[in-house]
Amino acid sequence: MRKDEPVSIWTAPKTSEPVRARVTLPGSKSITNRALIIASLATGPSTVTGTLRSRDTDLMIGALVDLGVGIEIDPADPTSVTVIPAALHGAEVDCGLAGTVMRFVPPLAALAVGTVSFDGDAQARSRPLDTILGALRAIGARVDGNALPFTVTGNGSVKGGSVEIDASGSSQFVSGLMLSAAAFDDGLIVHHVGKPVPSMPHIDMTVEMLRRAGVRVETPQDSGDADTWRVHPGPVGGVDWVVEPDLSNATPFLAAAAVTRGEVRVPNWPTSTTQPGDAIRGILSSMGADVELTAGTLVVRGPETLRGIDIDLHDVGELTPTVAALAALADGPSWLRGIAHLRGHETDRLAALTTEIGRLGGTAVEFDDGLHIEPAPLHGGLWHAYADHRMATAGAILGLVVDNVEVDDIGTTSKTLPGFERMWDDMIAQRISS
Repeated sequence: MRKDEPVSIWTAPKTSEPVRARVTLPGSKSITNRALIIASLATGPSTVTGTLRSRDTDLMIGALVDLGVGIEIDPADPTSVTVIPAALHGAEVDCGLAGTVMRFVPPLAALAVGTVSFDGDAQARSRPLDTILGALRAIGARVDGNALPFTVTGNGSVKGGSVEIDASGSSQFVSGLMLSAAAFDDGLIVHHVGKPVPSMPHIDMTVEMLRRAGVRVETPQDSGDADTWRVHPGPVGGVDWVVEPDLSNATPFLAAAAVTRGEVRVPNWPTSTTQPGDAIRGILSSMGADVELTAGTLVVRGPETLRGIDIDLHDVGELTPTVAALAALADGPSWLRGIAHLRGHETDRLAALTTEIGRLGGTAVEFDDGLHIEPAPLHGGLWHAYADHRMATAGAILGLVVDNVEVDDIGTTSKTLPGFERMWDDMIAQRISS
């Protein structure tokens, strides 16, 4: 359970009519938390407009404030945040269940003077962290522990240099090291060894944002050195960031159109983005939906029959719970591949999806790197979220067309999308014309 947050059982609303709605999404968590880290190392103030305000991003803001960074939140607009860099000092950091906090903040904390202790929710203590903590030790940081709770003790600088890691468990290991690397004495060269790094679009996002702040970054495409990223030492510029809508958070709402033969419109969809959530357009199209992006608005119209899919989700694993819910309602079998790394997310998502789809009468089988889902008549029941926001929203999708689906902890959606239940109810209540 998350600290100070009660579990909230929620009966997912079912609709007998097609959903027809316009849904406006708040900012991207991934962009918000990267912008906050980069701004904390800048040579001057930065503003972050459209900041997502959720549990994960508030934990990041709290961590930076505790480390000594100046954060000013506009009282008239809590999504407008000014970041004022300052000398970093010892602190106690609450990671909650936020992977971006537990993996992005330790390299920053290594630049502090003093000891920074990290802990989080009970579930977070099983999340893999030894890769990034071992890398920090290898480049001169003092780290005690290999998982939460752990401490980082710094003297104000990190030597940096070259480090070899296995990032096949999470792209966040690469991004976390890169985000603070320009402030290391020698910068940083990160070389990955092992199975392919998942969620590569998130690393592309990190690279793009660092370059926008004036940091010199070389990628494998630039150097021809496979699986190697280099961040040169140097100043980080202040940037006025404008955060895109969170495209991954949009996916349950778009799925609502697909499973009810309805239509959902999402405004402000970027024409070009590094967000992995953009892949939902191709996924829904492959499953039979009509997908159109016109003048910045994405429109999804659901098909008469939802098709099964055979797809590699290695680079967009965060979409797996949404795609699994769609697959459980399709007219043919689906194979979701390339997602072994999801066993180390907020929960073991492969085991969780297999169990919960089965609990509602579906057929899902886990294999080495994915899931095989066969369509079957579903019935109501209790859908466990495992303190995982994307598991919770997957239950909501199924509940649109299956009677009496109860999600045991809908409140976990506050991790990235506070007010999800209200937005879901509003979506169902709308009846926009086609």
